[in-house]
Amino acid sequence: MEPSRLSVPALSLSRDLRRALARARELGVRGIEIDGRRGVAPEQITQTGLRQIRKWLDDEGLVVSAVAFPTRGGYADADRLEARIAATKSALELAHALGAQVVTNHIGDIPPAPATDTDAADPGWQLLIDVLADIGVWGHRIGATLCAEAGRAAPADLLRVIAALPTASLLCDIVTGSLLVHRHDPVAAVEALGAHIGFVHVTDAVVGSYAGRGRPAPLGAGEVDVPAVLGALEERAYRGWVGLEAADESASMPELAAAIGFIGGRGGA
Repeated sequence: MEPSRLSVPALSLSRDLRRALARARELGVRGIEIDGRRGVAPEQITQTGLRQIRKWLDDEGLVVSAVAFPTRGGYADADRLEARIAATKSALELAHALGAQVVTNHIGDIPPAPATDTDAADPGWQLLIDVLADIGVWGHRIGATLCAEAGRAAPADLLRVIAALPTASLLCDIVTGSLLVHRHDPVAAVEALGAHIGFVHVTDAVVGSYAGRGRPAPLGAGEVDVPAVLGALEERAYRGWVGLEAADESASMPELAAAIGFIGGRGGA
């Protein structure tokens, strides 16, 4: 895989963004993922700050691949929902201002959909769809799209949500390690969600004793079949970003360098 399609998270390289960008350049990747909660907060960044970040990116020859915005609650969780919606919209604005097309986040627990058209909708389901439709309209206006994690959320459940929304309101972020830990086949997830994939995090993991339990592992040291995932992405002509993450952030530079070498020798997507 070409390094020009690989991305790494800025926050794992340094809490100082300028230093993180320099380290990403040293790794030889093209993309950098910005954390919109612990890194560059959308509500705090000024136009002057945006111009400075864009200059740093140009200086290092980097592109913002995505803005990560991991909220505590989901979009069917009524607690502090209005603030969560507003913050997500701000993250979409930040992504667009930095040249990224997606904001990655989980969408929370997905309630059951109505079994038939005549059945009453679960209030949580209807709330989730209404909120995501509203965010989708905002994203269309801004020029960035919310990208829901496929990992904790089952691919089949995400497909139900996407089918209930206006076209192109929501994309999916394939997180291979998380899919495996939650007992979902990453390759099958790529095959099922192929038309809706907006970002891919190729991560590795070792599964635990039951679904949802496990631990992250350096790429190639866990149980994810990385070549098969890359092959599935290639079959579906995926040409977007592939994000890499370090299982141990205290050794992120050597681990990410090893991951780049590992994935670069696998061909595929």
